[in-house]
Amino acid sequence: MGTVSLPKQDRSRATRQRLLEAAIACLAEYGWAGSTVAVVAERAGVSRGAAQHHFPTREDLFTAAVEYVAEERSAALRTLMPRGGPDRTWAVVTALVGLYTGPLFRAALQLWAAAAHEEQLRPRVTSLEARVGRESHRMAVELLGADEGRPGVRETVQGLLDMARGLGLANLLTDDSARRDRVVEQWARILDGVLR
Repeated sequence: MGTVSLPKQDRSRATRQRLLEAAIACLAEYGWAGSTVAVVAERAGVSRGAAQHHFPTREDLFTAAVEYVAEERSAALRTLMPRGGPDRTWAVVTALVGLYTGPLFRAALQLWAAAAHEEQLRPRVTSLEARVGRESHRMAVELLGADEGRPGVRETVQGLLDMARGLGLANLLTDDSARRDRVVEQWARILDGVLR
């Protein structure tokens, strides 16, 4: 009895996904300088040639990886969110802050820092950040059930995302969870006041 092999297209898709996930893990752990295509390929368990077949340049690989993981996290967040209840705002704020305190944010931050010094990377990261920022804002509005037609609501939702990013930065060097929990509670109260 022979082994069942996946069709070529499925194998290619699986290889691509492994490369993207390995790229995020490497960026988060080793930073831009330590995250070469060879390091990512080894972590993903594929040849460097296979990696370059999917992503011809290092910039292609890492910008695609941040975009892919951001989309995956957004999709997962939508399925986890409660649709109502007294703790809905708190749950949404907690989940959004969680996006900025995990490996995705750490990896994205490495990419942003590299883009500040690498001309060929900067326009791609700027464009990616604008798309991810718009999607994060849209997702926050949807999850909170916010009416942006009301004065101050758009700015408050954007303030939530800016605050979440700041909490993510504070968490990079030390475990900031105790302070973060208090800030999340306060932002949930503020949002409830503005949104209701």
